Amino acid sequence: MNIAIDAAGGEYAPHEIVKGAVKAAQDYNVNITLVGRKDILYIQASRYLKKLDMQIVDASQTIEDDESPIEAVQNKPDSSIAVGISLVRAGEADAFVSAGNTGAVLYSALIGLGRIEGIERPAIGSIINVNITSPVLLIDAGANSNCRPDHLLQFAQLGNIYAREVMGIASPRVALLSNGEEETKGNRLTQTTHSLLKQTDLNFIGNVEGHGIAKGTADVIVTDGFTGNIVLKTLEALGDTFLRLRNVGQVFANVTHTESRHQLFDVGLSSLIKRIDYRESGGACLLGVNGDVIIAHGRSQAKAIRNAIGLAKQSVDRNVCQIIREFSAANSIRSTESVEAEEEQGPERP
Repeated sequence: MNIAIDAAGGEYAPHEIVKGAVKAAQDYNVNITLVGRKDILYIQASRYLKKLDMQIVDASQTIEDDESPIEAVQNKPDSSIAVGISLVRAGEADAFVSAGNTGAVLYSALIGLGRIEGIERPAIGSIINVNITSPVLLIDAGANSNCRPDHLLQFAQLGNIYAREVMGIASPRVALLSNGEEETKGNRLTQTTHSLLKQTDLNFIGNVEGHGIAKGTADVIVTDGFTGNIVLKTLEALGDTFLRLRNVGQVFANVTHTESRHQLFDVGLSSLIKRIDYRESGGACLLGVNGDVIIAHGRSQAKAIRNAIGLAKQSVDRNVCQIIREFSAANSIRSTESVEAEEEQGPERP
């Protein structure tokens, strides 16, 4: 298996990206292709190339986080993101991992790999581990801000496949994120989507409120990308806050030599921090495109990159893309009910 890594993307590129890639090559027994400025990467990784069977593919351009995704992809054809996606398209890499500009990764994947036939909107699926016994797949976590009910129906089906094949859940419980559990709660998008999901063969358990994420009420929680990204960023900020609180407690204990107070402060906190730390999951999967793409956090350091590569390996091992293709070909994802619901709702405002 060969996994291509965007070695120029993210706040800590290339040093931390290379460190994480090296660790992944050692731990997961995968071949790694580093994509970026060859002269720089050779200095960073030269001693590992032969030992770990790693290679470097030159990409002379870098897309920065503050650039317009569409313009950047169009104007920088030799960017590390575009080159990495092209490796997947050409079959020279089995997956692509990037901590770079998320919008650029999405757009590049769409034009470079294309959507799986039948999929209207690829979505980002992010695993949330707040509940130690019941990890949750949140979909969409940021790819689509403006959605129609049939889009959310597809997200539910994509999430169901991923939860079954990668998370190992035989019959995933699928829920719709809303401001109340009652079927009548939510905006028009939520109410219409609820009606559609009731008519599928998914294990749909109804609406779930925000606290259901922590309670482990469902295995797959469906929402639009605008709401999903806010949920994800809120949890990330919560993890950062807890980490700072723990560090303050440790400093206080060390200075005052009050070990008992330190232990009291840290009861259960380390475990919670680890579960909601984005570095543990590594990244999120872009589902619905013709290739395995993992979007890592922009602040990813070596540990997060190593885990993102592990997530990519899982997706390739479980053949997620092919399973989605087969499902899409065998099922009319865009059902007649969703078309009727769309017509009732009216055209989407630009």
